[in-house]
Amino acid sequence: MTDTQPRSDDERRLAELGYKQELARSWSGFSNFAISFTIVSILTGGLASYGIGLANGGPITMAWGWPLVSIMVLFVGLAMAELASAYPTSGGLYWWAAELGGPVWGWFTGWFNLIGQIAVTAAIDYGAAIFTTVVLNVIGIDIGTDRTAIFLVFAAILVLHAVLNAIGPHLSAVINNISAWWHVGGVAVFVLVLGIGANHHQSVGFVFTETVDNSAVGFGGVAFSFLLGLLHAQYTFTGYDASAHMSEETHDASRMAAKGIINTIIVSAVAGYLLILAVTFAIPNLDDALDPAKNSGYPVIYILENSLNSFWSGLLLIIAAIAQLFCGYASVTSASRMLFAFSRDGAVPGSALWRKLSARKVPVHAVLFISFFAFVLLIPSMLVPAENAPTAYAAATSVATIGLYIAYGIPILLRQLHGSRFRTGPWQLGRWYRPIGMVALLWIVLISLLFILPTDDRGYPWNDEFTWTTVNYAPITLVGVVGAITIWWFVSARRWFTGPRRTVGEPPAADTPVTA
Repeated sequence: MTDTQPRSDDERRLAELGYKQELARSWSGFSNFAISFTIVSILTGGLASYGIGLANGGPITMAWGWPLVSIMVLFVGLAMAELASAYPTSGGLYWWAAELGGPVWGWFTGWFNLIGQIAVTAAIDYGAAIFTTVVLNVIGIDIGTDRTAIFLVFAAILVLHAVLNAIGPHLSAVINNISAWWHVGGVAVFVLVLGIGANHHQSVGFVFTETVDNSAVGFGGVAFSFLLGLLHAQYTFTGYDASAHMSEETHDASRMAAKGIINTIIVSAVAGYLLILAVTFAIPNLDDALDPAKNSGYPVIYILENSLNSFWSGLLLIIAAIAQLFCGYASVTSASRMLFAFSRDGAVPGSALWRKLSARKVPVHAVLFISFFAFVLLIPSMLVPAENAPTAYAAATSVATIGLYIAYGIPILLRQLHGSRFRTGPWQLGRWYRPIGMVALLWIVLISLLFILPTDDRGYPWNDEFTWTTVNYAPITLVGVVGAITIWWFVSARRWFTGPRRTVGEPPAADTPVTA
């Protein structure tokens, strides 16, 4: 093969976008869907962050918040799918932004995406560590369930995911295929066991009307608390951009990446709602489920252990923990590909190292980069008082959600500005791109403003019980990082970062349609 004679339509399209085929293109359309579905992982975000929604709005956040977020996320996903079809490259979001708006847009989109990818990996594996420590104790490996034990398990999980990712892309595809079925089967088991075996079931009225007001803002009451609680579902619906980041390893990527995004959202919305309702109907006592002294900050574990006998609660915890391990593994895979592509274009310090591939076509150094900084991001969970560790976890989910959705929103905005000049791929929205994109952008603005607020009422300065350990450090983290990359751009990067760097051939003619 030569740069001017690619071997397949996928490689030909990749060459038109400026890149030679370096990663191994061994993934099917199902594998592409499976990695996004695994990262969204309703058994991870839906369960590990359940307490965020329950404490903010209460059961109504579960009953009404999940479908609301699902619908709005579908608008975002539809807009992203059209872009993924037009530009099937591992760079994903930042490549789309650079192509449509120029280097400065690619620069900021890429960094928001990378920050979000690291944060979501940290949050996923920390949540997995919480469930895994419980499971280890259930099966007789007595390591305790305090935050020190959780943090050590968290570190071990990151190491495990880094090692498995280094083995090769074929193993990754197999693991993610298994994971997709594990999630579907796991949700079915959860629903059946909780529906039939729970020793107490709440009423329909409780699930759909019971409220909890934890907003502490002095206005809005339950309505405002409900909005804050949407972080539970919104955080769960992150990471489906993985389908785009795996484009260069997927057959028929111009179609399969778009379908992977949409199918992930739809399947996760339906299965996730069944899961969340099953858990909410099984709440033994709402006050106890919200009491940190009784739930250790994680209500789902309390609900399972107090609604079922030890065998069934242990089984469901094992199913959830394994699903979360699958999820964290897939997140490291996706994030490393994004870092590989961003480094390929020289945007990250030490780019030559992070873009380097192993003999098995894996960006091993990028895998290590993601794993290390995911570890660093959760160090604050060990520095705050033990009872506030869940607040640090909630902040990590906020950073992940805001960072990723801003990265999702920038190329959607640029596509809107291009209008009819945008050359679509084989999967397109037609004339519906305008209203779909506008709804998506409005939603992203709303959630980005909401999720910089504390999820603990003691995090507001006007609260008599205010403490700095309950402040949401998500905006501090985001402002610090964004401020640094803004200064970096104006001081240095604008003189050398030119956006995507072509590694093969010449660019297509201006009137060449963007098609597979």
